[in-house]
Amino acid sequence: MPTGHIMMAMSLDGFVARKDHSLDWLNKQSAENEDHGFSEFMDSVDALVMGTGSLRTVLGFGEWPYAKPVVVLSRSMTKQDIPEHLHDKVEFSTASPEELWEVFHQRGYKRVYVDGGAIIRSFFEAGLVQDMKITLIPILLGDGIRIFGETDGDVDLELISAKPFPSGMVDLVYKVKNA
Repeated sequence: MPTGHIMMAMSLDGFVARKDHSLDWLNKQSAENEDHGFSEFMDSVDALVMGTGSLRTVLGFGEWPYAKPVVVLSRSMTKQDIPEHLHDKVEFSTASPEELWEVFHQRGYKRVYVDGGAIIRSFFEAGLVQDMKITLIPILLGDGIRIFGETDGDVDLELISAKPFPSGMVDLVYKVKNA
C-alpha cells in the first residue's frame, strides 16, 4: 500500500495559512540560499492529494507548480471550477482516505504527498501518514488555519531530525509512531 507524507511550512504558533488561505506571510521570510528540500521531496512522491482550500490557494499562484498527478478531495468542486488547461492534471474525488489509498495502490503509487489541514487530519485519523517534514517559520500570526486542529486521540511522533537555518527557520522531520 502507498505511504502518506507531509511537507508543510507552519508559523511558530501553529498556523499553515491565514483564515483566507493566504500565504503572504511566507514571503516575509528571507530564505535565500537555503534548501529546505522541496524539489527532492516532490521527486520522491508519485502523486498529491489535497483539499479544496489548498487547491484554491495553489490556483492563486498563477502557474501550476506540480508535474505529478493531483487528486482533490471535494464534495463541492468539479473540473468546471478549474481552468481548462488543468483538466488533465487535476482529478476530483469524494472517496474516503482508505478508498483513495486503494485506488493509489491499484495505480502503483508508493508515496503520496498529503496536503491541506483538513485532509491531513483525515489521513492521520485513518493511520495513513508515515512521516512529516514541518518547516517552522519564525513568525506569530495569532490566527489562521491550523495544520492539525483537534484529533481523536494522541498521535505519537518520533523526531528524526531538526535542522536550523540562518533565516531562523527550522526543518523538523518526524516519523508517525502508530502509522
